[in-house]
Amino acid sequence: MTAQHADVLIIGGGLGGVAAALSALHRGRTVIMTEEYPWLGGQLTSQAVPLDEHTWIEQFGATRSYRELRDGIRDYYRRLYPLTAAARREPTLNPGAGLVSRMCAEPRAAVAVIDGLLAPHISSGRLRVIHGVRAVAAVRDGDLVTSVDVEDATRGIRTTLSATIVLDATETGELLPLANIEHVTGFESRHDTGEPSAPDEAQPENQQAFSWCFVIDHIEGEDHTIDRPEDYDRWRTLQPDFWGAPMISLTGPDPRTLEIFTRTFTPTIDDDPLAQLADQRAEGGDRELWTFRRILARRLLEPGTIDSDIVLVNWPMIDYIGGTLTGPEPSKHLEAAKQQSRAMLYWLQTEAPRPDGGTGWPGLRLRGDVTGTHDGFAQAPYIRESRRIKAEYTVVEQDLSIELRGHGKPKQYDDTVGIGMYRIDLHPSTGGDNYLDIASSPFEIPLGALIPVRVDNVIPAGKNIGTTHITNGAFRLHPVEWNIGESAGALAAFCVERSLTPRQVRADPCLLGEFQSQLARQGVELHWPDVTGY
Repeated sequence: MTAQHADVLIIGGGLGGVAAALSALHRGRTVIMTEEYPWLGGQLTSQAVPLDEHTWIEQFGATRSYRELRDGIRDYYRRLYPLTAAARREPTLNPGAGLVSRMCAEPRAAVAVIDGLLAPHISSGRLRVIHGVRAVAAVRDGDLVTSVDVEDATRGIRTTLSATIVLDATETGELLPLANIEHVTGFESRHDTGEPSAPDEAQPENQQAFSWCFVIDHIEGEDHTIDRPEDYDRWRTLQPDFWGAPMISLTGPDPRTLEIFTRTFTPTIDDDPLAQLADQRAEGGDRELWTFRRILARRLLEPGTIDSDIVLVNWPMIDYIGGTLTGPEPSKHLEAAKQQSRAMLYWLQTEAPRPDGGTGWPGLRLRGDVTGTHDGFAQAPYIRESRRIKAEYTVVEQDLSIELRGHGKPKQYDDTVGIGMYRIDLHPSTGGDNYLDIASSPFEIPLGALIPVRVDNVIPAGKNIGTTHITNGAFRLHPVEWNIGESAGALAAFCVERSLTPRQVRADPCLLGEFQSQLARQGVELHWPDVTGY
């Protein structure tokens, strides 16, 4: 077993982990970052999900470094792709012209930008990235985590990692149980949180669905139909009580109204991508599934460059509600989620209704070259809900809900370390709940939500902060995770520089004010302008 040490140890290389690393490195700290999958970037890359963002993202409501990520993705297409003249002139180019957000792009573009942002730090030796490993053990001395063991499962090699400050940036809060850090899973009770939408009793195994996404294009006249899945009939007939139809179909509930309706799916659509504008204030953008999460629009490129749009399938029909990844048998549920997605693809290729009255789109082709896999699916499942720390401050429904607050203005905190905005967006759950979609005010990220109630040198850096099952639905999206990670990395560096604990920073108004000033100087927005939520 080998051992390595740095100022800051980041377990998990998703968006929060990457932002945390950059933030700590820019303050002169040494960093070790681990990542299970080949690509850094988490939900944006290995999970293949394009950015989910709020309406004002092009003007305000994100950190400076997050804007560098977005600008880098646009520049990637401007430098490397034969864009049409009109597309090249578009200052807010949306490469996929998807309707889920104003920046839909292929995961490889984000990977290239992230790798570029980190490259000089790797060359300097101040950043070490260890791929292909997971945390398997942690050692605590009182209220300090002194080391974390990571293991390369393919080679059976363990490495002991240590640091002054440790960040958990994993997708499911994997460090929390390993280090016996107080945490929760699933639905808290109304008695615990006071949230009107919470159940009477806590439901720790009731969590949001996760999804195994895949990428497709469509080549008319060719047959790319996959083998019929062995369990296809089971998935084809699966119908939750609230769904209104089999899940493997185009019919299901509207997330905001719960009205049952049938979406359209048109691989031959010939729209004008420059006329598309994502606006989450109006609706979710999923009425036409081909354009919903399209990640490359062929009509933005010179004719003949590509034969088809490229589309990410992250749709309601592949939400897996059969079990969780934080309970027993996670590998069983991972495989089942992939089988559900495979069944959806086979249905699209063989049974989906066509505008011409026929059925099936055999020209749909898996694009494993886009996801970086052999089977055409994303490298990792798209995870919406994590273990969450028991924090000094927990964000609750009453902090965000426009209905409960009586207005849509942002809630402010004295200890703000960033901002975010998204509707409270809960997908169907393992406990049999339908969508819960609640209009939300813009929000600030309180430092208290990043501080565990007891352990002194561990900071959450992703979906594992002090939110509830309900408010996680607004905090789990890309720009918020990035801001959480960036502020966590800055906090780690601040504490290392001054031999402080995060708790001491929050408790001392002078230290807190100095830390917030540093965040503001590095481009972290701490307060919203005069806007109203939706």
